[in-house]
Amino acid sequence: MNNRTLTGIVIVVILAVVAYGVLTMRDQRSTGEKVGDAIDALPHGVDKAARQLEDRTPGQKLGDAVKDTGDKIKDNTSGE
Repeated sequence: MNNRTLTGIVIVVILAVVAYGVLTMRDQRSTGEKVGDAIDALPHGVDKAARQLEDRTPGQKLGDAVKDTGDKIKDNTSGE
């Protein structure tokens, strides 16, 4: 049981390090790709288009997606 526990802890630590590495990677898009993404995002609002021009990590992009989804759910359930 002791070896199994140690193996489990090692696996969790490795997964945590890999997840951290992925979520904090630098934005590898070129300027042209950023501008193209901003143009594609314009129908969703100028603020969302402006976000596409910034250097953001995948973690920040994920946070934005979660926030946007929450806002959409709130808007659709507000009954207005």
